[in-house]
Amino acid sequence: MAKLSLPLLALSIFFSTSLCCPDDQKLALLRFKSSLLHTLNSSTQYSLFGLDSWNASSDCCHWDMVTCSSHSNSRKVVALQLYSLLLAEQPIPIPSMVLSPLSRIQSLMLLDISSNSIAGEIPASVFANLSKLVHLDMMQNNFSGSIPPQIFRLRYLQYLDMSSNSLEGVIAKEVGSLLNLRVLKLDDNSLGGYIPEEIGNLTKLQQLNLRSNHFVGRIPSSVLFLKDLEIMELRDNSLSMEIPKDIGDLTNLTTLALSDNRLTGGITSSIQKLHKLKILRLENNFLSGGIPTWLFDIKSLKDLFLGGNNLTWNNIVNLEPKCMLDQLSLSSCRLAGRIPDWILTQKDIVFLDLSKNKLQGPFPEWLAEMDIGSIFLSDNNLTGSLPPRLFRSESLSVLALSRNSFSGELPSNIGDAIKVMILVLSGNSFSGQIPKSISKIYRLILLDLSGNRFSGNIPDFRPNLLLAYIDFSYNELSGEIPVIFSQETRILSLGKNMFSGKLPSNLTDLNKLEHLDLHDNRIAGELPISLCQMSTLQVLDLRNNTLEGSIPSTINNLTNLRILDVSSNNLSGEIPAKLGNLVGMIDTPSTIKPVSDVFTFPIEFSDLIVNWKKSKQGLSSHSLEIYSLLDLSKNQFSGQLPATLGHLKALKLLNISYNHLSGKDTRNIRQSRESREPGLVT
Repeated sequence: MAKLSLPLLALSIFFSTSLCCPDDQKLALLRFKSSLLHTLNSSTQYSLFGLDSWNASSDCCHWDMVTCSSHSNSRKVVALQLYSLLLAEQPIPIPSMVLSPLSRIQSLMLLDISSNSIAGEIPASVFANLSKLVHLDMMQNNFSGSIPPQIFRLRYLQYLDMSSNSLEGVIAKEVGSLLNLRVLKLDDNSLGGYIPEEIGNLTKLQQLNLRSNHFVGRIPSSVLFLKDLEIMELRDNSLSMEIPKDIGDLTNLTTLALSDNRLTGGITSSIQKLHKLKILRLENNFLSGGIPTWLFDIKSLKDLFLGGNNLTWNNIVNLEPKCMLDQLSLSSCRLAGRIPDWILTQKDIVFLDLSKNKLQGPFPEWLAEMDIGSIFLSDNNLTGSLPPRLFRSESLSVLALSRNSFSGELPSNIGDAIKVMILVLSGNSFSGQIPKSISKIYRLILLDLSGNRFSGNIPDFRPNLLLAYIDFSYNELSGEIPVIFSQETRILSLGKNMFSGKLPSNLTDLNKLEHLDLHDNRIAGELPISLCQMSTLQVLDLRNNTLEGSIPSTINNLTNLRILDVSSNNLSGEIPAKLGNLVGMIDTPSTIKPVSDVFTFPIEFSDLIVNWKKSKQGLSSHSLEIYSLLDLSKNQFSGQLPATLGHLKALKLLNISYNHLSGKDTRNIRQSRESREPGLVT
């Protein structure tokens, strides 16, 4: 992490051993350390970096993360690099008032407190005293409230990064006083209102990043006169406006990122004046109209993202680009016919997204020969088989071809693509056996072959692979349930196939498994007791098989289980009272995140289907962490319903219909749950 951007400060730093830092500054730093340690005393699992050298017996100019400069006969602290001080298993909130002692160091020119989990309002009094600040980095904390106006009175400030916090309110008009500002980053907050016109006073601004906020209105016209602006980012906001028609006045702009907003209108012709533009990101807005071909005449253009709008591509145009793109996204741009062959001219391209269009025809051989790193062609009407040349690529890392009409067998050399990390071929008509060579792709993290016509057995995957997500559901695979998978497996979805035999006892070897889906197969026998040793399981779906016997009494060992569906089997005996001790259904942990979070682009996992009122309903796989379900319906359970099920306070659905239960009804369960949002009981 290159944090020492001291050229911004224009500092003259001298390392003299004969001069010491002022006593009052040394005392202020020791008080900061003491205040920080006092806050952390109640926490045991943490490591604090860089403060070991801070002690009363040494010169603070020699301490780690402290920089001093020399003027005349004294040395003063001018820079504090206090980023990422804390390492802990869980984030430990640090109250913002721990910064108070730093207000005494009025000579400070650089302050970096990023990535420290500092929470609370920004202490205005601290920054009122630090009037000489040139560089201020507060990113990746949890600051809340509004930005105090004192920040905007730091007249020497050149760099201000307050991104990735929880700031609210508006940007005050006083921001226009920061006449020396080169970089302003306020992205990933909850700021709102209008972007103040006073930003137009910041004539030295090079980077403006306001993405992931809640701004409304138009971009102020005064912004158009920022002649020295090099980077302007307004991504991921909730802006409702049109792109200014005179944005071409920003003649030094190299990056224009307005993605993930609510922009309307067409792509203004003023953009073609931006002769230095390298990155243009307008994706995920409400832009409409045609995609102008002059965009491809901007010779400096490298990244072009227009997907996720209401834009229309002219499929007749014979394009001859003057740019050489690295990345191109034309997702949802109404491309029709064959994949445009002008893409062949883009020799440097590493990312191509043409998904959600109306493309037809086969996968071009020329495209397979381009060795592109990431290819997204999902949700089109492409047909035919995949060319073997595609998997001889030395660059291919992501291939997403879901929901097309591809057919035939997968090339036997698919395992030659050893750099592939994401392979998603779901929702096609591929057939035959899954090639054995696929198990050789050692970098593979996600493999989705669901919704095809694959048959035969699943090849064995080496335990030392990185493969975490496996979806072979909705095929015609057969044989016994395979258990030779990566030790990293977290999701294993084999539902709606023709697997038979018993549940293997050595499923416990998959000690990181969170989601096991074997629904709609031909699995017989009893539930193995070893299944209850898989404490990482969050979702277990075994519905529509021929399982028999009872539910093991040790079922409560599945402490993370939130969804259990064993409906439509032949299970019998009493419903174990220990089901009421399933911790994950009592209080669903708020820290659970869907597996999709590990990926930087959306992967549409197969939804989980539950039975309810004689109908099947889907639960989105992207939000499974909010559900807690227990479905025991359509079995042979007998006896009374245990009242302990009333302990399952997080349940959203409880289905016990079509069994042989007797005795008391569900009144006790309902009464024990009436103090919270009621679940569904059948």
